[in-house]
Amino acid sequence: MSTVLCRRPFERHAENGETSMTVKGSGAQVPRGPASSQPADQLRELLTSDSLGFLMEAHSGLSAKIVQDEGFDAIWASGLSIATAFGVRDSNELSWTQVLDVVGSITEAVSTPVLMDGDTGFGNFNNARRLVTSLCRMGVAGVCIEDKVFPKLNSFVGERHPLAEIDEFCGKIKACKDAQTVPAFSVVARVEALVAGHGFGEAMRRAEAYREAGADAVFIHSKETDGKEILRFAQEWAERCPLIVTPTTYHTVPTNAFEEHGVSAVIWANHMMRASIAAMRSACREIRQTRTVTGVEHSIAPLSEVFELLGYRELEEASRRYLPQSVPLGEEAL
Repeated sequence: MSTVLCRRPFERHAENGETSMTVKGSGAQVPRGPASSQPADQLRELLTSDSLGFLMEAHSGLSAKIVQDEGFDAIWASGLSIATAFGVRDSNELSWTQVLDVVGSITEAVSTPVLMDGDTGFGNFNNARRLVTSLCRMGVAGVCIEDKVFPKLNSFVGERHPLAEIDEFCGKIKACKDAQTVPAFSVVARVEALVAGHGFGEAMRRAEAYREAGADAVFIHSKETDGKEILRFAQEWAERCPLIVTPTTYHTVPTNAFEEHGVSAVIWANHMMRASIAAMRSACREIRQTRTVTGVEHSIAPLSEVFELLGYRELEEASRRYLPQSVPLGEEAL
């Protein structure tokens, strides 16, 4: 079983791609060697860095490519967004293999590390550890599992959701850590006590139990709009292990407040999906009302951007290398 992550600050040095770690209070730097290109190592580095990291949601290979192009540190493969893209609800209405197919398309499309939203692990400890083994084979950098009862319901729907027993969820964390085949793979424990109405004390108690069970990071969730309980939690948590937040409802809290309270990473958890809904509805409405596409051409991506994102130029160049020059691209199968 892998060692639990401790958040320690390190400084990057551009020369030769090397990094070094500065241990708090010592001033000593320990060389780390060349920066790792492995997704799991990159995510672990993000979580343990003293700098605030940012993960943006993606729900397809295309959206993941855009997130990577825009320079985000990592990708959050959102369960809500993937379900929404299928036209179903975020209530385990998709099978875990359907979700994994999408996550696989994301990891194939990008080199940016992917943290998968694993809901409750899609069942008990056995389902969860099978999930982790599959994710390690796929090159996913980590998984986040939440302490609700399967099948789960989206956190922002309804009140006081039932939570898993602490001992049962701790066992699930241990099973995930024992099942991982990639040493740096991260298992993140998502604490739902605040968002489910079970109180601050219960949230702290659960988070500490999950840390002791081996979770590499804790994800604290809330649907309050002022963010006060999140900042209070972060302050009392005092960097016992990496802490992740998602400011969906408390988005007006200044980002530097999270950094000042020792938060390791912020997830923008559903914004690519929500942006796409707004953009598609706007274009669809305009075209339906005007019976022409002329009015939307200025506000939608040109086909040249689509071709660039998907690497069509590489395919054209490869066709010149591998196809007889007398056979036009696309006709070899006729």
